[in-house]
Formats: sequence, C-alpha cells, structure tokens
Amino acid sequence: MMLRRRALAAATLMLPAVAARAQAGWRPSRPIRAIVPFSAGGPTDVLTRMMSDPVQAILGQPLVVENRTGAGGSIGADMVAKAAPDGHTILVNDSGHAVGPALIARLPYDPVTDFAGIGVLVFASLILLVNPRVQATSLAELIALMKAQPGRLNMATTGAGGPVHIAAEILRTTAGVQVEMVHYRGGAPAALAVVSGEAQMTILSASASLEHIRAGTMRAIALTVPQRSPLLPEVPTSAEAGLPGFVFQNWRVAAAPAATPAPILAALSAAFQAGLAQNRDRLAQMGEELRPGFSTPEQVRAFLRREVDQSVAVLRAAGVRPE
Repeated sequence: MMLRRRALAAATLMLPAVAARAQAGWRPSRPIRAIVPFSAGGPTDVLTRMMSDPVQAILGQPLVVENRTGAGGSIGADMVAKAAPDGHTILVNDSGHAVGPALIARLPYDPVTDFAGIGVLVFASLILLVNPRVQATSLAELIALMKAQPGRLNMATTGAGGPVHIAAEILRTTAGVQVEMVHYRGGAPAALAVVSGEAQMTILSASASLEHIRAGTMRAIALTVPQRSPLLPEVPTSAEAGLPGFVFQNWRVAAAPAATPAPILAALSAAFQAGLAQNRDRLAQMGEELRPGFSTPEQVRAFLRREVDQSVAVLRAAGVRPE
C-alpha cells in the first residue's frame, strides 16, 4: 500500500493536471485488461506494458496485458468490441486495426463505430530491411533485383492486413515489382524469419529491428516516412532513395467498447497520456513519436475513419478483396 501511495504521489507531481483529472473521475474496481492482438515482445506489446505502472499509479488498479493473436489482430479486437463497456477491457492495436474491412468480408465488428477512442498513442516510421545475403545495399538495387527475379524474393509480414502488409503492398505497386508475401504472427517472428534467411526481407519498426541492424543480422535499406530517423541517421528515406510514393507510417491506438461512458474514457485517456509522457525518452529510443491532438473519442474516431478509407483504397488497388 505504501509503494502504491508513493507511485501515485510521483505521478501526481509529474503531471498534476492530468493525474488530478483522472483521480476526480472514474476509478476502476478491478484490474484493467489490455488486449494486445499480437505476440509478446512486439512493439505494441512493449508499449502497452510501459503503461502498466503509470495507469496503476493514477487509477489505482493494474493494467494487465493479454496477448490474443490471430487474423491480423481481428480476434483480439472482436473480444474488446463485444466486452462490457465498463472500462475494464480495452484494446491496444496498431494501424492494422484499420484494415479489417478490406480483408474480411464478414468482419464481426466495425473498426470505427464499435470502439470508443482512448487515444492514438504514438506514430512510428517503418524500415525496409533485407537479409545481409541479399545482393542489394540500396532501394534501387533491391528493386532491380526484384524485377530481375519476379516472385523469387519473400517479404515477411507481421500478419495479413497488418501494417507491414499494407506497407509491402505500397512498395509492390509503386515500384512495380512482384514479391511473395509470407505472413507471420507478429514482428518478432517476422524478424527472425529474415535473420535466418527463411525470408529475404521485411518492413519493421525501429524497436523491432534496431538490435538486428546494429548486430549486422539485417540490413536497413530505406525508411517509409518523409524524414530520417535520429536512431538511424545514415538510412535514407524512400524519397531520398528514389521512390517517393513508398510512404507509410505505423501508429498505435487504445480504444474501449463503443458504449463506454465519457467519464471512463476521459480517465483512461488521462492515465495513458501520463504514461506516455513518463516514458517519452524510452519511446523516442524505440522510434515512437508522440503527437498532440489525438486523445479524445472524437479525434480518434475521425482519425480511424480516414485510416480505414486509405487502407481499403491501397489494398483494393493491389487487387486484394475481402474473403
């Protein structure tokens, strides 16, 4: 009890306005289940676990992470969409959350209207990576290799319809190449597939690939965003590498079931914002960027609607149809 009081006091001193708003409103009566629809150890899982201590310090109950993998994140998302709207079950997902309508003909939930936004937590660039044995050290060389050997190179993704799949489809269409998609269940398995040579390339976040890049077990080719990363200042953007259309940014969102009352959403949002602020430096080291203006249900819903429309358009253009 004494440790909890000290943690609460520390959080309150760190962000007094945020903590005060959370304490003045809703308080959970039991641990909060955070459903992460990906394997443990991936960037979404790591981010969610970072929130555990700050959420407990401010709301008085622990945030317990449950990894429910499968179907590009839709299994975990469906659990939350159908959960009681009482604040005790939430979803933390990545940009794959916006892709369900493009892939699943009878998706059992709507990624926008069946959820109430807690916040778009972070934004992150992705990195095109290859196994060091691949005879390409630049994006131009890699594209030339794919064109010379159409369909011979495998792209490891983090799941059908996930952000890596979307980014890979953008690469395929903008570069005019053929590449075989191999879907894994998360960033860690996809990275291991490339390191082992089971797949020749992938597109991952800095947090999922930085150690491999520094160890030389994966080679970074290009970033999928318009600006370079301070973590990898030597790696060019796709535009600098000659393919300006190859642009995609990953994001991570926290959401509750649609009918969750506004005071609960406000308390959860305040606790998560405090957790993000407390972990700002660590998130920056992972290549995760904080942005203001994505912390109310209205802001999150508008953002998700735009992302769903964009994802559907990209996959339709790539010839992907819901099944």
